[in-house]
Amino acid sequence: MIPGFSQRRRFSDLSEQEVLALSISSEEDDARIYRSYAEQLRAEFPDSAKVFDGMAAEEDEHRRRLIELHEARFGPVIPLIRREHVSGFYARRPIWLVQNLGLERIREEAEVMERDAQRFYELAAANSSDAATRKLLGDLAAAEAGHSETADTLIDTHLHGEARDREELTAHRKFVLTWVQPGLAGLMDGSVSTLAPIFATAFATQDTWTTFLVGLAASIGAGISMGFTEAASDDGEISGRGSPLKRGVASGVMTTIGGLGHALPYLIPHFWTATVIAMVVVFVELWAIAWIQKKYMNTPFLRAAFQVVLGGALVFAAGVLIGSG
Repeated sequence: MIPGFSQRRRFSDLSEQEVLALSISSEEDDARIYRSYAEQLRAEFPDSAKVFDGMAAEEDEHRRRLIELHEARFGPVIPLIRREHVSGFYARRPIWLVQNLGLERIREEAEVMERDAQRFYELAAANSSDAATRKLLGDLAAAEAGHSETADTLIDTHLHGEARDREELTAHRKFVLTWVQPGLAGLMDGSVSTLAPIFATAFATQDTWTTFLVGLAASIGAGISMGFTEAASDDGEISGRGSPLKRGVASGVMTTIGGLGHALPYLIPHFWTATVIAMVVVFVELWAIAWIQKKYMNTPFLRAAFQVVLGGALVFAAGVLIGSG
């Protein structure tokens, strides 16, 4: 036992029967994880769901073979030992932590699962002095490597040509609706709507610190407002726009960033230096918005630039005129 961790065993202290029991429970856990991935993806990504169904079936087959081996060597009673009972054994993330991951991220998680298992068994086999245990662990490592090959085969079978293109298009659309669209709306609101109060304050007071405080308050206030508005306006069930929490975070954070971009230069004590830098930042922000619209929303760049720059210029002019008057 390890001092301070009396409920955990060293892997080197496990008997061959316990190693086999640990392998069986691990295969059971991984099969459940793959089935959870399949259920999560089935509605929007049915072809990828078939991949994870196949991988779960492979885990079931390996578990069956391991149980047969255990019965042949040690009898039908399998000791209760799981990953969390063994110090240093690879862990799996709880399924609720990966429920909202994107398609590619789930595929990466599955690859990591197989690599972790294979690497652990290879290391354990290399450190084992018992020939039978060494062979057993080597077989398990080979089985995990085989899982990766099976996954590749399943992907080739279920995700060929049009199926992969269709799922990638669905994933892209979901990314745009959940993150890009609310984030872009927030960036536009933060960059444009805060121009008037910031530059009105700047030209009215010519006090950089006061201008910065007004800009900070306007940016944070607008971010909180936009975030809550986005999250409360649509739960995503009917529209398919995704989690309201994610959309609210994207909108709120980008609104705040958009406003802070031209508020931060007023930390510089020299008024005209800060103002010129703030104007340059505004120019960069507006062109960045036009580029995002072109890249993700398929808006022609010149039209997007004209709309954004014209709107920003009008708000900027209003702020300067009000502040100067």
